[in-house]
Amino acid sequence: MRRAGHAEWTKLRTEAGNGWLVLGVVALTVAVGAAVAMTSRCDAVGCGEDPARLSLTGVMVGQVVVAIVAVLMVGNEYSSGMMKTTLAAMPRRLTVLGAKVCVLTAVMLVAGTVAVLASLLTGRIVQPDRGFTEAHGYGALSLADGPTLRAAVGSVLYLVLIGLLSLGIAMVVRSSATAIGIVLALLFIFPILAQVVADPDWQRHLQQISPMTAGLAVQSTIDLGKLPIGPWKGLGVLALWAAGALTAGGWLLRARDA
Repeated sequence: MRRAGHAEWTKLRTEAGNGWLVLGVVALTVAVGAAVAMTSRCDAVGCGEDPARLSLTGVMVGQVVVAIVAVLMVGNEYSSGMMKTTLAAMPRRLTVLGAKVCVLTAVMLVAGTVAVLASLLTGRIVQPDRGFTEAHGYGALSLADGPTLRAAVGSVLYLVLIGLLSLGIAMVVRSSATAIGIVLALLFIFPILAQVVADPDWQRHLQQISPMTAGLAVQSTIDLGKLPIGPWKGLGVLALWAAGALTAGGWLLRARDA
């Protein structure tokens, strides 16, 4: 596993554009979160806004770049024919998949942690001037606050799981363009359907099984009773999606020719 992990890290590090994409995860997440924090207001007590979730809005954009990084780890190898060389050097195919999972997880843990901490720091600096003050019932964002810490940790894990979901799908379809299309459809089709469906029960069910809606519930720090699913349960739904994709990808990797 160590040799396979080193090989996957070398490929990820040396592949043109990957470094910029990982930086893009951080930059987009922080930039969008900062923009939302600077344009949101709380003008009275009980305005109902969630300052932590507002600061972490950029995760919704950063996840797209995470998906691209994960898909390219597989898609580029198949499109270039490098996968045959990889499997010839490491015949244990699940070891290859495990190495990709470990490397992607490590990279996204670092990138996600930097992005989330920078987003929350920006919110802590900006939001008091936008009305999120103690007079309106809000303290400064702090990781010492349990719900804010959960939102931060959960957001990092969310980005990691989106990467693993994308990696598994790419392993199934073996095409970068197709995999990215499927990932984006999975992320955004359920929220769209939930808006179209008129029945409140069906809306709630769609939100509960949606990888994005359920997963991002972990960012909420207020009005948890109004969520369609609990914060950690929602992240668990996303974890099940990721586990299913990786299981299917691993099975097909063993069953098919390179």
